[in-house]
Amino acid sequence: MKKLLGNKREKALKKLRKDIRSGFYAYLVLLALEQKGELHGYALRKELETTSNSHLVPSEGTLYDVLKSLKKYGLVEDFWVQAGGRPRKSYRLTSLGKDVLKELKSEVLEIIRIVGGKPCE
Repeated sequence: MKKLLGNKREKALKKLRKDIRSGFYAYLVLLALEQKGELHGYALRKELETTSNSHLVPSEGTLYDVLKSLKKYGLVEDFWVQAGGRPRKSYRLTSLGKDVLKELKSEVLEIIRIVGGKPCE
């Protein structure tokens, strides 16, 4: 019985951690694109690594899933550029993405305030 409960506990933790991180990744991607303008996938991943002091670094697969989702909702758009002598898909915020990010910023600050943390800007 104890092993079964431990299994459920691990499944629940894994799912909740994934959900929380996915939301953070989406927010951080929007924020990075607002601050940096246009970034290709690898540069975006490095930016998230730098911004989070290596604490929140999505795998490449996770990052592209987040970007795909943000694109589906019309928050980012992709386009091709030449970088380092080869074509790379880059991303930038749409006007809808900017509007949504503006609203999300206040919500994130409110969540930080509620849980007693100090917002980092």
